[in-house]
Amino acid sequence: MFATKSIGRQVSRIPRWTQARFVSSLEGNPHIYVFPSEGSNKSHILSLLSSEPVNPDLAIGVTSQLPPTPDSLRENPKFLGILQEVFAKHAHEDPDAQSQAQVMVSTAGANLYTGGVLMPNQRNRRRTEAGDSSGGASGQGGAGGAGKGGWIHISDNRRPPEFGRIAWPEDIFGSLEVDGHGQFVGGDGKYQSSGMLRIAPGVNRTYRMVTRDGILGLTPFLREKLVQRLRELDNQ
Repeated sequence: MFATKSIGRQVSRIPRWTQARFVSSLEGNPHIYVFPSEGSNKSHILSLLSSEPVNPDLAIGVTSQLPPTPDSLRENPKFLGILQEVFAKHAHEDPDAQSQAQVMVSTAGANLYTGGVLMPNQRNRRRTEAGDSSGGASGQGGAGGAGKGGWIHISDNRRPPEFGRIAWPEDIFGSLEVDGHGQFVGGDGKYQSSGMLRIAPGVNRTYRMVTRDGILGLTPFLREKLVQRLRELDNQ
């Protein structure tokens, strides 16, 4: 009897934090959290929020395989809508996008590329034709502005394009318009999502959450803004 009461008292004194469940993240992408899908031992919910219970309306999607593949992930269209909403509001504030805008109108005539990653050591690489499936100069950007303005693409960081190239259509979130002085037109660049853009001749495709190169990869600035918005919605 004494022993039973003693155990009961000991259990009641266990700090609550010791009972918390460890939330795992996706291998190679610590900002994406993995949760078991309710009612299924084989499916997993992917989210940028680590809080539980996970809100499926705010999740990236559900995958039947880890790491996720283009065939295994069922994208959440509501998440994509939130992502585009955040980009429309904040993409022009991203330091990477601002850097691209300045490069575009430089007197050196530097070529456009996305992801905000400069690759000067690749300046002499041979260009491919504009119609190349991996992207080249297009009506929405590709050739350097050299003071004339144009468009820069906001793209996924999972596969930064080579210097002088634009990202693959499936990696492009959207685009911002830049004037001849390297400033965003209208102050915010009039962001257009990839679903509204003619990326290249005959190509009009939207962003894909998972490709053979991996899953969603954002700049630190845009990821922070997106997580902030998701938290706001999660608290409503």
